[in-house]
Amino acid sequence: MTPPSSRWSDLDRPPLDERALRRALIRPDGLWTRLDVVPRTGSTNADLTAAARAGRAAAGTVLVAEEQHSGRGRLDRTWSAPPRSGLFFSVLLRTGPAVPDERLTWLPLLAGVATATALARAAGVDTALKWPNDVLVTVDGEERKLGGILAERAEGGTVVLGIGLNVSLGAAELPVPGAGSLLLAGAVSTDRDPLLRAVLRSLDDWYTRWTAAGGDPAAAGLLDAYAAGCATLGRRVRAELPGGGEVRGTAAAVDGEGRLVIEGDDGARREVAAADIIHLRAT
Repeated sequence: MTPPSSRWSDLDRPPLDERALRRALIRPDGLWTRLDVVPRTGSTNADLTAAARAGRAAAGTVLVAEEQHSGRGRLDRTWSAPPRSGLFFSVLLRTGPAVPDERLTWLPLLAGVATATALARAAGVDTALKWPNDVLVTVDGEERKLGGILAERAEGGTVVLGIGLNVSLGAAELPVPGAGSLLLAGAVSTDRDPLLRAVLRSLDDWYTRWTAAGGDPAAAGLLDAYAAGCATLGRRVRAELPGGGEVRGTAAAVDGEGRLVIEGDDGARREVAAADIIHLRAT
């Protein structure tokens, strides 16, 4: 007879310790005010957005799922992963009047910088960012997508920021050929508790700097940090635009509004606010 599944059925993937995470991350002078871990949900972003609109979630709330079966990325793409194989969480941020609405476009880029720098320290892996919202690692000499970031407006200056990261997935568990995981990238640790703490602390640090600077990415040091860690810059790219059409050229810069500046072969420069970016091989 097969024993029933339990939260401890996969000892290589132990559950997160909700109480320990709360003790480590929630403090009077910190960004995080509440942290909940749920065993399974469709989308932490959808759940937290709904809670914010109903007045049931305060700024600084963190919602973590051990399993997310209908996680959403850009363009409403969905993805899922085995239970406890990654970090799937959303945070509720309320910038208020300190940050103009036009600078909220920097939030997913800020989250990318915070996540990449935290994982480089806590997991001991080289990370890079693909504009606008992907975190990359190298697996067997090839760039792979480790995770993604999605920012959604809930109301006024309220933003729900979702982050999904592949931690212990093996090669046979990857959802698509271009995906990767910390395990496959040779991480020194795949213990999700310290990894989650590192990412949330880094996000607290960068968000505090950015809001103190009125959302100015240059004054906060965010623009330089993003440019330094962005694998897209300096590469030939194809930008597939929403609604059809594309732009080809060299990714020259990220401007003050977080847009990707692409220099075409004719020397013309175009600012792209939203697109799927494909890194092209040098010819």
